[in-house]
Amino acid sequence: MARRKKEPRSVHRGNIASAAEKLFSEKGTEATSMDDIAKAAGYSKATLYVYFQNKEEIISVLAMESMQKLYDCISDALEIEERTRERYYLICQGLVQYQEEFPYYFKVVLGSINMDFDREQCPPADKETFLIGEAINEKIARFLQEGIESGELREGIAIKPTIFAFWGMLSGLIQLADNKEKYITQEMQMSKQQFLQAGFETLYKSMVKETVTKG
Repeated sequence: MARRKKEPRSVHRGNIASAAEKLFSEKGTEATSMDDIAKAAGYSKATLYVYFQNKEEIISVLAMESMQKLYDCISDALEIEERTRERYYLICQGLVQYQEEFPYYFKVVLGSINMDFDREQCPPADKETFLIGEAINEKIARFLQEGIESGELREGIAIKPTIFAFWGMLSGLIQLADNKEKYITQEMQMSKQQFLQAGFETLYKSMVKETVTKG
């Protein structure tokens, strides 16, 4: 125990957050108590409150970490390729991989984000989560704008609404494929990957600049 007390504060916070993440994933945030988290992390409940004010702060920290992971995922996809179509599919595949590796984080990212930063009890991580989310939106906005400028995407795309539609459609499609994989396989005679590929293609075609063919 003495050795544990000498560990940096960040180590203790990390231990607690990791235990909470697992419980939230298994039971949900509402059904998980601070007692549950303390027991899973190997701390007393009193010690838990030394590192986190409440469960809301733990959730806030996990939301921030999830948003940072998503930022890294999007950044990696956009840096590998320059062509719009290839970049788009790298984003899609990156999101699929992100959902498979971090299913809890994927759900957290899709949840509501607190913007009431002036509230007295607002966890400090909430503002950082918002700022990282805005940085992701800026990257997607740049991706769309560059696609328009290259002539690959159609002009007149409303950037901000398109970003939200982009996230909503892609995340919904990925979550649907995960939840309904058995149905997709049995009733559509498609693999999960084939279903996702078809959905990604449909969304991409909605943004592509139409080409005029000469008859």
